[in-house]
Amino acid sequence: MGSSDEDRLDGTDLRPGQEPLTPEEKERFLARVRAQGRTLTSEEMYALFGPQPEPKQTAPVHDDIDEMDAALLDEGQLAQLQADFFPGLREDEKVMPGLVQGIIFDFDYTLATPTQLVARLWEEGARAAEAYMRSTGMDLPDNFHTNIIETRRFAEEKSEEEREEHLADDAMSFLLQFFGYPASRMDPAVLRTAVDLFYAPEMTAWKLRPGARELLETLRSQGYKMALLANYNCDRVFQRTIDYLGIREYFDLCLCSGSVEYRKPDTRYFQIVLDHWRVLPYEVVVVGDSLVNDIKGAIDLGSQAVLVRGETAAQVAVENEQYGGQIVPDAEITDLLQLPAIVTAWT
Repeated sequence: MGSSDEDRLDGTDLRPGQEPLTPEEKERFLARVRAQGRTLTSEEMYALFGPQPEPKQTAPVHDDIDEMDAALLDEGQLAQLQADFFPGLREDEKVMPGLVQGIIFDFDYTLATPTQLVARLWEEGARAAEAYMRSTGMDLPDNFHTNIIETRRFAEEKSEEEREEHLADDAMSFLLQFFGYPASRMDPAVLRTAVDLFYAPEMTAWKLRPGARELLETLRSQGYKMALLANYNCDRVFQRTIDYLGIREYFDLCLCSGSVEYRKPDTRYFQIVLDHWRVLPYEVVVVGDSLVNDIKGAIDLGSQAVLVRGETAAQVAVENEQYGGQIVPDAEITDLLQLPAIVTAWT
């Protein structure tokens, strides 16, 4: 390369702020360099082809390490670890290292059974609701209480069919609009009280199944989380029933479908509990008397399922017979006190 070419390179091509060489110019320049046997300097190459690339980070190389054997700790060593690292943990709280973390119970015919015929309870409540609404000045036809019963029966059938809860207050409001009392004319407080009176006989008509309280005590002492989920269309009545039986203290959650408006076996219903506990489906056991509502719900969710055999509602008995070969629980019990041994085995 002659001195005139060098002057051009130093004085023009590499001057800051100037336009870069076109591909044709670069090729002509390189041809001259190759012809004269000259090697470009690093600065010239960067000037022609752009800035120096960033150095690539080399991934560190780690030696393979053999997996360590699990440490076998006795109860004393575990207690010492708890004292050192979890001093705020209460002494009566058990650390659950096993698979099963929580148990979801059905309510009716699983933990409790009615002490009276359901038809008699509905009749008593419907008559009380009719008498109350008349006392407020409402003009209702004779034997209006029969319409209240039929409306509830229809609403429950639709809930089962559609798997979406039809609320007690809505059903009563829907009925009253056909007798001249649409929502615009109806006092919400009167409607609510009428529903409460209709359902009132049911609140005290339940008793715990044999062994139920002992079961709950045992599971609580073992550190399991527990929740109660029921298909029931009036949440305030359901919650009063739980308080009447004195079992709220055992549960982290007590929910009925009337509070969320979808029913078992919808997995969204069960997922409320899993989200609250921050656990995965396989860490939960579902216990109930219905193959369709409880056991299928657990299977769809991915949880273990225990069917409680014994007295149950007429509709559930028919469904259990119908689906007995299609929906299969992981275990069956006839006595609630059989459950802890099953859960322990799975844990």
